[in-house]
Amino acid sequence: MNSNSECIVFNDAAIKRGDHTIWQHGTFSIPYGSVTAIVGTNGAGKTTMMKAELGLLPLAHGTVHVLGKLAGQSNQRIGYVPQSYVSNVDSNLTAEQSVLLGLTGTRFGIHPITKGQRAKAREAMEFTGIADKAKYRLSELSGGLRQRVAIAQALVCDPKLLMLDEPLANLDLASQRATVHVLARLNQELGMTIQVVAHDLNMLLPILTGAVYLLDGHPHYADMGKVLDSDLLTHLYGTQVQVVTTPQGDMFVTPTPDEPRDQEQDMHSAAEVAQMHHHHHGGKRAN
Repeated sequence: MNSNSECIVFNDAAIKRGDHTIWQHGTFSIPYGSVTAIVGTNGAGKTTMMKAELGLLPLAHGTVHVLGKLAGQSNQRIGYVPQSYVSNVDSNLTAEQSVLLGLTGTRFGIHPITKGQRAKAREAMEFTGIADKAKYRLSELSGGLRQRVAIAQALVCDPKLLMLDEPLANLDLASQRATVHVLARLNQELGMTIQVVAHDLNMLLPILTGAVYLLDGHPHYADMGKVLDSDLLTHLYGTQVQVVTTPQGDMFVTPTPDEPRDQEQDMHSAAEVAQMHHHHHGGKRAN
């Protein structure tokens, strides 16, 4: 397996916390230009996996290569948006100052900001649709706009790979859609490889090309046509899952006891949905 032809390569990788193995026997590779989700139940080790790829957690066994080098050695070419972005950044900073941190890396000391850096920041803010908010403090912006500031901050250093930990958590539906749209454009227009930790695939389905799923303590990788499988999803979510097709795309629903039984729903078997997904997403969809 050539570690240069694939963006992320796991070779019998394992992670332990103390004596407890979080996951092991991870052998798979993720291609350049892909949009993948890391999925699994809470506590399965999704964030752990992303941290291992960033070289922030040592492996107990095996290797992980990212962008052709051992994990941790290519981080200057990776844009990372942690889950706790908003709580970890000073909310008195303006949107522009926050984005510039992606270039200066610190808010201590006085950094003369160059014209070039300012232009880069503006470009990233325009791409994520927040250029008109440059002078607003983070405390004045909604969660959805702060998430886009975080993505712009990750973009300013022209990363080859963008990694986001639960980017849709705590956002309302419209903000989730807007975030997914930004990711779609980054992938389609800039060819960026994107990886997202997610506990819910619904909103991401239109843009995902594959998923890494943590099952029974082992990571597996599959392209989306194979992941859309009722048995697998039932495993992942620990409950009976049905797949519904809506005008926005496919959705996984778990039947709830309070739903009227006679409600008309367009239900499909997992196999049919996998076919439809191939059909929908075989070509690049114009959004």
